[in-house]
Amino acid sequence: MKYDLITILGPTASGKTPLATALADRLDSEIISGDSRQVYRRMDLGTGKDLADYTINGREVPYHLIDIVEPGYKYNVFEYQRDFLKAYEEITKKGKLPVLCGGTGMYIESVLKGYRLLPVPEKPELRASLEGKTLEELTKILAGYKKLHNSTDVDTAKRAIRAIEIEEYYQQQPPEYREFPSLKSLIVGVDIDRELRREKITRRLKQRLEEGMVEEVRGLLAEGIPAENLIYYGLEYKFLTQYVIGKLSYEEMFHQLETAIHQFAKRQMTWFRGMERRGFTIHWLDATLPMKEKIEQIINLINTNNREWQ
Repeated sequence: MKYDLITILGPTASGKTPLATALADRLDSEIISGDSRQVYRRMDLGTGKDLADYTINGREVPYHLIDIVEPGYKYNVFEYQRDFLKAYEEITKKGKLPVLCGGTGMYIESVLKGYRLLPVPEKPELRASLEGKTLEELTKILAGYKKLHNSTDVDTAKRAIRAIEIEEYYQQQPPEYREFPSLKSLIVGVDIDRELRREKITRRLKQRLEEGMVEEVRGLLAEGIPAENLIYYGLEYKFLTQYVIGKLSYEEMFHQLETAIHQFAKRQMTWFRGMERRGFTIHWLDATLPMKEKIEQIINLINTNNREWQ
C-alpha cells in the first residue's frame, strides 16, 4: 500500500463520519478523529459525536482521539499532533491503514503537512493589552499575521486572544522544530450542496435539542465547570450556556446558534479550499451518492493511484 493513511474530510452535517466508518470497516481498519471538540468526555450531543455511527452490522469500528480529556481543559493542536502520532503508530503496527476523519481543518492539515509546533505559554501583558477589544477588532489583528497556526473556530474574543498570543509567540520566538513524519494520504472530501447542508444542520440541531443537549450543558455546569470555559468552546456550548445562565431566551439561543453553525460550515469549506490552494489534492465525492458507490469510488482511487506509483 503506497498510502500511509486515508483522510475523509468535509463540513458539518456532510455525512463524513458514516463514510469513514464504512470505509474503515471495508478495509478492516481503525479511525482517527480529526475533530477539535470531540476529544472532550461527556460533551457528546454538543460536539456531534454520533458514536452509534461507529457500529456497522453489530461490529464496532475502533476509533481514536474521542473522549480523551476532561471538559474545561484547553486542548490544542500541539497535543493533537502528539496524540495523533501515538494513535497512528498503534494502528500501523497492526498492519492496518488508518482512516483520518474530521472537520477541523487546522488539526487535519497539521498532521498531513507535518507542521512542527510547540506549546505556547500564556503572555499576561499581551492579554491585558487586548482586553476589551471586540471580536471584530481581534480578528483584524489576527489577520495581520502571515502564518496562522491555530486560528480555526475563533468565534469568541477569548479564543481570538489566544490565537493572537500563539502568533506573537511564533513571530518573536520561532519554535525549535521537532521531527514529524511526512505522511502520504489520499484525501477524500464530502461535497454537499449548500442548501441541503443548511437543511441537515437545522434538522440535526432540532434533533439534538430534543435528545437533551440543554441538559448536557446543565450537567457540565453542575460539575463545577465555569460557564466561561464552556463558552470558550464556541458554537453549541457558547449559545446553550448563555441560554442556561439566562443571557439568552430559548428562541434567541436557537436562531443565533443555527446561524453560527451555518457560518461555521462555510468557514470549514473555506479552509478546505485553502488546502487545495496550498497544494493538497482533495478528491470530492457527492454526498448524495449511495454509500456503496462512494466506497467503491474511494477503493478505485486507492488502487488507481497505487498502480500509477508502481
